Amino acid sequence: MGSRQTVAVFGAYGHTGRFVIAELMERGFVPVLSGRDADKLKALGYETGLDAHVASVDDPASLDRVLADAAAVINCAGPFASTTAPVIEAALRAKIPYLDVAAELEANIDTFAHFTDRARNAGAVIVPAMAFFGGLGDLLATAAMGDWTEADEAHVAYALSSWHPTSGTRLSGAVSRERRGERRMRYTGGRWEYRTDAPPTLEWRFPEPMGQRSVIGEFTMADAVTLPSHLSIPEVTTYMTVEAVRDITSPSTPTPAAADESGRSDQTFLVDAVVRSGGTERRAVAHGQDIYAVTAPLVVEALDRILTGRTRAVGVAAAGAIFDAPDFLRALFPHITLELLP
Repeated sequence: MGSRQTVAVFGAYGHTGRFVIAELMERGFVPVLSGRDADKLKALGYETGLDAHVASVDDPASLDRVLADAAAVINCAGPFASTTAPVIEAALRAKIPYLDVAAELEANIDTFAHFTDRARNAGAVIVPAMAFFGGLGDLLATAAMGDWTEADEAHVAYALSSWHPTSGTRLSGAVSRERRGERRMRYTGGRWEYRTDAPPTLEWRFPEPMGQRSVIGEFTMADAVTLPSHLSIPEVTTYMTVEAVRDITSPSTPTPAAADESGRSDQTFLVDAVVRSGGTERRAVAHGQDIYAVTAPLVVEALDRILTGRTRAVGVAAAGAIFDAPDFLRALFPHITLELLP
């Protein structure tokens, strides 16, 4: 796999970008490092021995130079509200696939809204949110659907042992809050609803041995954008364990610390995706370690499948729409352990 194909990585020196670079090299691709910070690029280029090129979303020609000989581009540079559109435009000019790891709701909504028709008409492939948030939950819910063509509800519950946010996560969150003000977002009745009340605290029964945990309900993540983009489900709700919410909202929570030679933290996760239709419920569950690190095998597996023609759609497509969800999830072992439950 990889066949020494060149892949441009924008935001290569960020926390997630470094995991993506390592995964690309492991799978035989040749990453081209790019981003706005010349000093960080130079240091990473020296560390990895890879070509590095400064590029800015404010300078389309610089993006064109980076993408000129690339087979695809992966955008790891947040805040994605600023980077998605310019990098997608450059990918369309270069006629190469675009993938990103955006967890920002607004950035993902904008990608579907602004590029769906253009990408489909051009036969281009654009995969937003191909990451832990947005991609993994979408794949799990799609796998749980099985032969169903529609469902009444989808629920994606996240149990994180802790959540030490990166500086990029904090910055992206600040940009999202600035865009929506004091409002929060919820996908209900087949549309987006803006609310000013506090999200509810609920109890969620995760599969054993985790069991029942307190969660913040309507803690809306990118899955609420990706799932209804291709599945007929009018109610999509996501949840987060209260301890993880406490971590990410506290300004004193430190950034992730490496716990092994790969750079992964000791954070563990369980993602519980449930779809309901009438009185029937189906479920898919994923276990793994480090939500930032696991984004790398997710997005690189997606890249490999796109470049080898193992896809089901063109245009702007969520993970579950463009890939065979159960097969994709099984291919992620040992990074992710999958359970499909009745």
